[in-house]
Amino acid sequence: MKFTFNQKEKLKSKKLIEKLFTEGKSVSVFPLRLVYLPTVFEDGVLVKTGVSVSKRHFKTAVDRNRVKRLMREAYRLNKAVHFNNLTTSYAFMILYIGKEKPTLAEIETKMKQLFEKFSKNVSEEKN
Repeated sequence: MKFTFNQKEKLKSKKLIEKLFTEGKSVSVFPLRLVYLPTVFEDGVLVKTGVSVSKRHFKTAVDRNRVKRLMREAYRLNKAVHFNNLTTSYAFMILYIGKEKPTLAEIETKMKQLFEKFSKNVSEEKN
């Protein structure tokens, strides 16, 4: 898996996002929450990911976009390490549920913890 986050890997389907929130499972490491659902994609991608920031906590679009940009960058840098050994494909939605503006270092450490927790949950579900 490369250190990229191209168009094919972005979660855009409204139906799939809706299904993700109704049927998906979640893992949390404050201030991040990962909602995931095993699915099959026609284009052969293993993981499709979306990011979201609450409008309630970040009123201005500038602040929301900044946090989303940081989350996408942290995801891009860490996905190769954590998702290389996946056999099934997943749809992910990463939510920022904190109230303070984070730094890249903070988000990156929390993202690593989140992915480790996700990997642990998936391995427990298989057993």
